[in-house]
Amino acid sequence: MEQPSTEQPQQFVSVGGAGADTVPVVEASDTAAPAQAQAACHTEPTATTTTSCTSPSVEQPPQSVYHIKWVRWNNQKTPIVTQNENGPCPLIAIINVLTLKGLIKLPHTLDIVTVEQLMEHLGDCILSSIPKDIPESAQLNYEQNMHDAIAILPKLQTGLDVNVRFTGVKDFEYTPECIVFDLLRIPLYHGWLLDPESPEILAAVGNCSYNQLVEKIINNKSSTKPELVTEALLAEAFLERTASQLTYHGLCELNSTLTEDELCVLFRNNHFITLHKRKDRLYQLVTDQGFLNEPDVVWESLINVEGDGQFADSDFVVNPPKPRCLTTEQQIDRDEELAKQLQEEEHHRALSRPPARNASGSAQDTNESTTRQRQNNSSPPSKKDCSIL
Repeated sequence: MEQPSTEQPQQFVSVGGAGADTVPVVEASDTAAPAQAQAACHTEPTATTTTSCTSPSVEQPPQSVYHIKWVRWNNQKTPIVTQNENGPCPLIAIINVLTLKGLIKLPHTLDIVTVEQLMEHLGDCILSSIPKDIPESAQLNYEQNMHDAIAILPKLQTGLDVNVRFTGVKDFEYTPECIVFDLLRIPLYHGWLLDPESPEILAAVGNCSYNQLVEKIINNKSSTKPELVTEALLAEAFLERTASQLTYHGLCELNSTLTEDELCVLFRNNHFITLHKRKDRLYQLVTDQGFLNEPDVVWESLINVEGDGQFADSDFVVNPPKPRCLTTEQQIDRDEELAKQLQEEEHHRALSRPPARNASGSAQDTNESTTRQRQNNSSPPSKKDCSIL
């Protein structure tokens, strides 16, 4: 997490709220939006446009595209934007909330979507969310928020700077990134809360945000006052113990705070996840591109901090995912790997069986001695060897 803006370091905001249905629906077209220069998504290829007056025929780099998974949602065919390994999780989480709310419509024939299209739809949603009757006293403030939100949009492709406070599931220190959620009326939550039954940890962490707590730990660990060192060690242990950024108290608070059928975004483990509450249970939207062709895998229940949830379909019926079919090339690779593993195991077994040796240590002498012994045993016994009773 990066240090938030220092312009308002002590403010924190509860982002999102009611009234999302008032945002007008943004219709999409089958044609891709014009490519425009923007930041790269981790290691994904950048979707940029380059112009050259000397070599106009130069091939342009490929756009970042994402596959669409069509699911049944509220008895309608609804698109879900899936995420590859390095996909922009803030952008995808927000877009999927808007599609599930019906605020963004995509053509039913669309199988892939570009980053440019997603950014265009998101910008249209922000512009369409402007209230018709804004009080004159709030006009300038709203215009500034709109300007800040538009400036933040490119960062949705790489990551957002959010700084949680450990006091509530809606508590984030103010950063310009929060404005995007606020304008779109999408609640942003986290579950990284202190346990109220641990007074020592409560005292050590206090009302600090994450960034403030890290700085406090660094300073107090080198203090000459034992009580400050103790507080620093307790706070450090809390961060290490809750590295997944979700606690059981936070999970309980999420379940009690979210309203039935609410759609929101959850910040956890440095990722942004589309979250939904259905029949008093929390579900995370499964956007992993690996489940693109798994119609029975749409949601994953959020029941503990260890990640032992179950997959469910669009009707929230639990269905384990089917084994994935392998291509011919994948099957050959797996067979070769298995054959190599069996060969190595046989080799190790052979090495673990040392050959039998005689007193002189020669395996060959032992074999020859065994052969002679068999020959002697097979010859008829002589009379002198017989005992007549």
